[in-house]
Amino acid sequence: MKKIVTIAILILLIAANSACHKENDQEKIKKIVYGVQKAVEDKNIRGVTTHIAKDYSDPQGNNFEAMRGLLLGYFFRYPKISGYITHLDISVDGTSARALLKTILTSGQKTGSVSDVIPTELGVYRFDVVFKKESGDWKITSAQWSQADLQN
Repeated sequence: MKKIVTIAILILLIAANSACHKENDQEKIKKIVYGVQKAVEDKNIRGVTTHIAKDYSDPQGNNFEAMRGLLLGYFFRYPKISGYITHLDISVDGTSARALLKTILTSGQKTGSVSDVIPTELGVYRFDVVFKKESGDWKITSAQWSQADLQN
């Protein structure tokens, strides 16, 4: 009986400690990256843009509205989009952060057949995403991407 009570107390302490765990900034940014990936796969523009700062500006010349248009164009062009993050490195420095990631993006036609499994297009991309903290929330302020190969 004493052993059962000890185990129960131990479980309660572990549960209480887990409940007190506060998500750190790296975990928050990781959640945003994977949330954006899911939103792209679901073709949910709002699910992506909710994480983009209104003053977004990237080296390719895109701003917030241009990114909305770019997403909309891709969503119409590719009926099925899948993304696989193969590498993610997040660094946080105060109110700014950077996520470097490598992603395999595939697209295909939704035909209802086995051919849906085989992508019609495949690309490997490196992303360099810059975040800033706004009112306690992390927002994407800039992103750069380029095509990469599978090995590197």
